Amino acid sequence: MSINKVKYPEQIEKAISEIEKLLTIDYKLTKRSVALLLLQKDEALLREIAQKEPSYEKILEVITETEKHFTEPISYIIASVRQETAFKVEREALKEEGSEKASITEILHKLTVNPITGIPIMLLILYYGVYKFVGVFGAGTLVDLIETFFEKNINPVVNQVTAQVIPWKVLQDLIANDYGIITLGIRYAVAIVLPVVTTFFLMFSILEDSGYLPRLSLLVDRAFKAIGLSGRAVIPMVLGFGCDTMATMVTRTLETNRERIIATLLLALAIPCSAQLGVILGLLSNNPGALLIWSGFMIFVFLLVGFLTAQLLPGKRAGFYMEIPPLRIPKVKNVLTKTYVRMKWYFIEILPLFILASVLIWLGKLTGLFDLIIRALEPVMLWLGLPKEAAQVFLFGFFRRDYGAAGMFDLYQRGILAGRQLVVAAITLTLFIPCIAQFSMMLKERGTKVTLAMTAFIFPFAFLMGYLVNFLLTALGVNF
Repeated sequence: MSINKVKYPEQIEKAISEIEKLLTIDYKLTKRSVALLLLQKDEALLREIAQKEPSYEKILEVITETEKHFTEPISYIIASVRQETAFKVEREALKEEGSEKASITEILHKLTVNPITGIPIMLLILYYGVYKFVGVFGAGTLVDLIETFFEKNINPVVNQVTAQVIPWKVLQDLIANDYGIITLGIRYAVAIVLPVVTTFFLMFSILEDSGYLPRLSLLVDRAFKAIGLSGRAVIPMVLGFGCDTMATMVTRTLETNRERIIATLLLALAIPCSAQLGVILGLLSNNPGALLIWSGFMIFVFLLVGFLTAQLLPGKRAGFYMEIPPLRIPKVKNVLTKTYVRMKWYFIEILPLFILASVLIWLGKLTGLFDLIIRALEPVMLWLGLPKEAAQVFLFGFFRRDYGAAGMFDLYQRGILAGRQLVVAAITLTLFIPCIAQFSMMLKERGTKVTLAMTAFIFPFAFLMGYLVNFLLTALGVNF
């Protein structure tokens, strides 16, 4: 059996040879392996040779000169050559039918992991899969349909029956009227949240079953390195757009504690859950400028906070190794089963919390505590340029992020929130403190000290960013 030696482009082979001659220490790897890692800018190894190798500066010059010969990162070229060699070995060793199909999947694979074609493909998936399907169809068409059904057919009946069966106004308010378990809690969960998370989990299951998500990890690995994460972190980040609580739990799959802390902070701060995302997309979709400002600002905060945290947080940086499954057409049975399981988990988790939130709001109004907190928040809302009625939305948002988003949708429908205020409210609410469920998961996964530190940072940061956005939009005369 012949041995297939990996042969890299001439300039890389030349650089390997030069670096091998400059290495003087035994690193328990072959000099060729060490040279390849250095050409890929392995940070741990670069730090080590900076201390041990007298020709450190010359090695850096070789790397820099080699990079000038290529338009793509050397790490990408090395990975491509290795993959092509692996495919060659596979083709020599295996004989199978359907070779044309295999070549098509290879072409699609290359298109999805190459930054030049992979980024446009990713943007197309985000536009049609998230914006059009989840935002416009899920949070727009389906929510309007079910919400109208609740408003016209269910809530009036519940209010009427409750008034006839229960003589006490206090208990009537627990079940029906403005903040009742059925008329508010279950209505929010079924009419506003359920359509959005269903469409998101359906899209997520299609991408997962197609084998695209590991390729997305490969595509964003280099960008994620700048914020202290590896490409593997794209899985909990994408899952966070469905449910941040579930995504926080999935961060345990990341390699280092440092990476898990950064991912947890970014999930709590800048990743909206599916219901929140869907409602915001639905509210801002009529104004592309407002949607652009909101999405651009969230990306800016995500990258800035991630970068600064990566600089300040000590600890080992993560490597990136991931099995790449073959691309395939998603199977309907697999997609429906995965969507059903996630929906079941999500609904079992959120429905009791929505009911609990309604009960707490009822208790809060009964004791006066709810009104007291809202009155305390009203000056903050005015400081942000929002109507004082938005204080209730932020209080809802603490119980559930999606609960707060649903409250924002309510204010919009009643004509209380509009124009610039929608953008400020959407930004502040997205950055706002994690909901109770996510907060509990953070305590479980990261511990009390880290969770409280994150919360102490997020709470004032969200309001400060909301104030700055309102100040800038007002100063520039921007309105929608």
